[in-house]
Amino acid sequence: MGVSIIADSATDVSQETAEKWGISIIPLKIRFGEEEFLDGVTLSNKNFYEKLVETDELPKTSQISPSDYTEYFEKELNKGNDIVCLTISSGVSGCIQSANLAASELKGNIYVVDSKQFCISYYILVEYAVRLRDEGKSAREIAKEIERLRGKSTVLSVFDTLEYLKAGGRLSPTAAFVGEILSIKPVITITDGIVDVIGKARGSKKGNNILKNKVIELGGIDFSMPICVGYTGLSDDLLVKYLEDSSDLYDGDISDINKVSVGATIGTYAGPGAIAVAFFPKGVK
Repeated sequence: MGVSIIADSATDVSQETAEKWGISIIPLKIRFGEEEFLDGVTLSNKNFYEKLVETDELPKTSQISPSDYTEYFEKELNKGNDIVCLTISSGVSGCIQSANLAASELKGNIYVVDSKQFCISYYILVEYAVRLRDEGKSAREIAKEIERLRGKSTVLSVFDTLEYLKAGGRLSPTAAFVGEILSIKPVITITDGIVDVIGKARGSKKGNNILKNKVIELGGIDFSMPICVGYTGLSDDLLVKYLEDSSDLYDGDISDINKVSVGATIGTYAGPGAIAVAFFPKGVK
C-alpha cells in the first residue's frame, strides 16, 4: 500500500512534471466560445495565450465534476493506495465539493484538502506533499501537514496589464482606464483563499522592487522548502529580469528555482506579462 497524490491543473503543475513526481493532475475544462479543452492536455499554455490575445470574449473555466474525481480515485484505490487530494481554493472554485462528494461514495482512505491557494502557491504545496510522501509519511500525516502549512504558502505577483481584470469583472472600467494611463501595475497575493491587491506600482521596474520588498517584509525565503516562480504569456523575459534584479534574495543562485508557465486559471485574469513568486517565509515550520 502506498500514497497517491491527486491535484488539479490550477496548480500549474504540468502533466510532464506530474509524471516525474508520480502524481495525478486532473485537468479543468476551458471553454473558448463553443470550443472546450482540457487544461494542459488538449490545450497547451502556449495555445491558451494565443487564443486569449485573439479573442474578444474571455474564456470560461469549469470546475471538475464528481464523476471525474471518482474515476481518478477508483484508479488509485484499486492499486491499494490511500489518497491525498488537494484542490484549488474553495474561495474561487467548487472543486472541493465535487471531490468530497466523490470521496463520500467510495470505500477507502481519501483525504480531501482545500489548498486555500491556486497557481504557483498551490504548486509548492503539492511539491511539498510529494516530498512528504517520498519521506514515507502516511496519507493522513501528509493531509494534516498540508492543512497546517497552506496558510503559509505565499504568492506575490505583479500584473503587466489591467485589461483582463477589467474584462473579467474584477476591476471597474474607470479604475482600469486610469491605471492604464498611469501605467499602474497591481501587486497581487492570495489572502484567505481569494485574490487580494496589496499594492500598486507605476511601471514594471517599480513592480519588481515591490515584489522584492514584500519578500523581505515577510521575513525572507525559507530555502529548505519548495520555491517556484511563474510567468504568464508567451515570453519569460520579464520573469528573467525580475530574478536578475532580485538575485540577492536567492543567495545569488537562481538556477535551481522551479520556473513555470502559468496556465488558464489565473492567466485568464492576469493576461500576458504577469510574473509571480511563491515561497514559504522563514520560520513557518
